[in-house]
Amino acid sequence: MNIKTYLIIGGTGGIGQAMVKQLVASAASEKNNSVRVFATYHRSVPAFEAENLHWLQMDVSDEDSIKQAAEIIGQQSTHLDWIINCVGLLHTEQSQPEKALRQVEAEFFLQNMQVNALAGLLIAKHLKPLLTKAERSIDQPAIFATISARVGSISDNQMGGWYSYRMSKAALNMGMKNLSIEWGRSLKNVCVVVMQPGTVNTQLSAPFQGNVADGHLFSPAYSAECLLEVLASMTATQSGSFVDWAGESIPW
Repeated sequence: MNIKTYLIIGGTGGIGQAMVKQLVASAASEKNNSVRVFATYHRSVPAFEAENLHWLQMDVSDEDSIKQAAEIIGQQSTHLDWIINCVGLLHTEQSQPEKALRQVEAEFFLQNMQVNALAGLLIAKHLKPLLTKAERSIDQPAIFATISARVGSISDNQMGGWYSYRMSKAALNMGMKNLSIEWGRSLKNVCVVVMQPGTVNTQLSAPFQGNVADGHLFSPAYSAECLLEVLASMTATQSGSFVDWAGESIPW
């Protein structure tokens, strides 16, 4: 029996945690022992436990930490079917998204690039061997998904501002597009996709929710459910896509 194995990176964040809980609940409701969920945390082991859930530590800004997590997964599982990176940086206790050029600071800019753009490539680099061993076809591909943002779309940018976040998400999108092309040649039937989750009621968006129109602020559970449904319907021919929570294409 082939065990379907998921990895949620950033399993303690709003969207990541909701995904973990939905995947675990789905397996439990069907009494399905053919599902295994790995999820990462940054600092503290989460209190949430389940039979098919395995927590492991990962700091996405540290390549050695990513490599070590990949090795631990490889010791416990022969393969990964889905990898979803939910980690993202928009603000810190010291820095907020820039409203003007004069606010751009090198350290915060590079931190955005490291977490939002570079991490995805390093995760792909070290976890590719586990995707290689997944059972996959055109209609049922292995999945490598990363949460991006509509503000990373260059053609959709009408307001400016948020230099570090916009540029890091645009860089992420380019990196994943590159990856989809390379893996299209060397790793068949893998769908690489970047996703816009909508504006979600999480710690990341909390300081900026005042401008969100009524009905457009999603719960983490709703966003996670939508994203998982979209991913379940994707084929290998859609690798290299940039889509939103409803599966609609977003311009680059």
